[in-house]
Amino acid sequence: MKEMLETIAKYLVNNPDAVSVTEVEGEQSVILELRVDPEDMGRVIGKEGRIAKAIRTLVKANAVRSNKRVNVEIIE
Repeated sequence: MKEMLETIAKYLVNNPDAVSVTEVEGEQSVILELRVDPEDMGRVIGKEGRIAKAIRTLVKANAVRSNKRVNVEIIE
């Protein structure tokens, strides 16, 4: 899931070297923290948050296969 999120984000941004994903394991779920360059935040979030919502949907669909709960947080 981490690799998938990183790959998707790198295709969306202008500065793919600044993309990093940190995985934080919780008691019941996994949190994926996506960090991008501040100039690329708009590209990752999208108009009215549509791209961010689509990214979260893809990651959650992939997580269902592994029987895990995943949350994606986009951090500057």
